[in-house]
Amino acid sequence: MSDRTGIFAGDDPFAIAQTWLDEAADTEINDPNAIALATVDPDGLPNARMVLLKEIEGGDMPSGGAFVFYTNYGSVKAQEIESAGKAAFVMHWKSLRRQIRVRGMVEREEGPQADAYYKSRSLKSRLGAWASRQSEPLSSRSALMAEVAKVTASHGANPDRPPFWGGFRIKPLELEFWADGSFRLHDRFRWSRQTLADQWVVTRLNP
Repeated sequence: MSDRTGIFAGDDPFAIAQTWLDEAADTEINDPNAIALATVDPDGLPNARMVLLKEIEGGDMPSGGAFVFYTNYGSVKAQEIESAGKAAFVMHWKSLRRQIRVRGMVEREEGPQADAYYKSRSLKSRLGAWASRQSEPLSSRSALMAEVAKVTASHGANPDRPPFWGGFRIKPLELEFWADGSFRLHDRFRWSRQTLADQWVVTRLNP
């Protein structure tokens, strides 16, 4: 599939997303993989925050295509995700004048894939994952650093992944690709499906 810009070529939305992310890595000042993740609490009140997308799994993967990020399972976002079973995010690249919106179902990634990503992080980041009780009140920074020292002494230089820390896989029911156009006549294409087993329906949208 293509349009006048030539940037929507292909029938696999995950491949397009990966291409756009790769291109953003050459143009964004920092964190081209940053996403604004949206969740809702049990009362339906929305929440949003920036997290880092770590993997895009293609449509030919066992997951059927997904977007993966990692966090503390005790955090507010994790609790809201698991309560609703759904989440959404947007990736925006100012340098490219493009964005991707995703909405879908969520499942944990807490197996070998999560272990491998955890081991790829710096030692200080791995120890920090053990030390932080994410989203809980903190009396002071010195208390946090004391906890870092404590877990460093107990877990050493090669800590295992904490059981309360791992990944989430967002499996989309809808993706929208947006590219800036002259006079605000932007290009928008939406991939949508009713269930994860359905084929994609692709629709061009008005700006």
